Amino acid sequence: MYDHIGLKVKDLKASTRFYESALAGLGHVLHPGDDTYAGFGPKGEPALWLHQNDKAKGGAHVAFRAKDHAAVDRFHKDGLKAGGKDNGAPGPRADYSPTYYAAFLIDPDGNNVEAVCL
Repeated sequence: MYDHIGLKVKDLKASTRFYESALAGLGHVLHPGDDTYAGFGPKGEPALWLHQNDKAKGGAHVAFRAKDHAAVDRFHKDGLKAGGKDNGAPGPRADYSPTYYAAFLIDPDGNNVEAVCL
């Protein structure tokens, strides 16, 4: 449905480290950028763009599809190691749907980032 998403970030280096680590287990890689932006997505298909902005306030919610529960677990574990804050450990979310398995992290700019397997 969406072609790409852009997030404003205060510290591009910190956010790049976080997303590179957290998204690796989901099959996303860092694409070429510069000192003002970075792109992530499957190889050759960047779809998440981080843009340096000293006035970024966070508050967005972005969810990434995971292929299985293990990928959701890796996202959470690796994201915590890269500076993310826990906002919901990996597990079922029966209130969303009977098969919804997800984990949530707060990125360095205060955005809620989710990995979900349906």
